[in-house]
Parts: sequence; structure tokens; C-alpha cells
Amino acid sequence: MMVRVTLGEGAVIRQPDLVNLYDCEIGENSRVGAFVEIQNGAVIGRNCKISSHSFICEGVTIEDGVFIGHGVMFTNDRYPRATNTNGTLQTAADWTAAPTVVRRNASIGSNATILPGVTIGQGALVGAGAVVTRDVPDFAVVAGVPATVIDRVRQPAPPEFALEA
Repeated sequence: MMVRVTLGEGAVIRQPDLVNLYDCEIGENSRVGAFVEIQNGAVIGRNCKISSHSFICEGVTIEDGVFIGHGVMFTNDRYPRATNTNGTLQTAADWTAAPTVVRRNASIGSNATILPGVTIGQGALVGAGAVVTRDVPDFAVVAGVPATVIDRVRQPAPPEFALEA
């Protein structure tokens, strides 16, 4: 099997023998921790941090300056099944990945689960253990199961990750 991984300049893969990367893109200066899997077609922007034990599946786009905590799980299938209605095993042809986007400078806390097809807004903060079932507005703080808005982000992004004018 051919595996194509595009690594931007300065990108760091901690313990590469403990990371699964295939057919994905990782931007400049991003860091990926141990025991992370980044699947086919996933895109990680510049200056991101992906903490250990996280799973980023096909269909996920993570923009610049995003923090992903430990054990964050993304999902991409709205109706997961092992078999078709006739009992045959499903193949890649039997489903479509629902795209998920994490906008610039967002942060996702440890052990959060992100359901397929959502957008996490620019600068938003997802609390640890949250289950994100719907879009998160820009600069919102969400927590809980299901995640709900509990506050607004009050601290601007660091200057090195500020949006360009």
C-alpha cells in the first residue's frame, strides 16, 4: 500500500514509530504526539498541536493554530454499520465521509468526541469530555453531553496565531 504524507516545513511527529499517518497533510510547524492516527484525506493546518492518543479520520479539516487535546476522537459516518441490509460486509463504496471542519485558533479539550459533519468555529473552546453534536459558533465555549454553549471566549488568540487582516 502506498502511503503519502505531506509534512510542512518544521512539522514534528513525536515518536513516529507510534503514530499512524497515511494519505494526509500536516502543515508547517505543527506537532503530532504519540499514539495519534491521522487518516486518508485529513488536513492539519499550520502551527497546530495534536496531543497523544487522538484520532483524526477521513473528512476532517483542521485549520491553522488549532489545539487538539489528548484522546480527542473525530467521527465521520452518520450511520455506521458493519453490514448492508442484505447482510454483506460494507466496503468503502457503501458510505460517504461527512466533512468536519475545525476553524482557526479553536481548542478541543481532552477526551472530547466530535460527531461527523459539524463545524467548530474560529477561536471556539470545546471542554474536556464534551460530545459535539452540532456546529459550534465562533468564540463560543461549549461543554457537556451533548455540548452546549456555556460562555464566550474572553482571551484573544496569541499574536503569532492572529488572523491576517
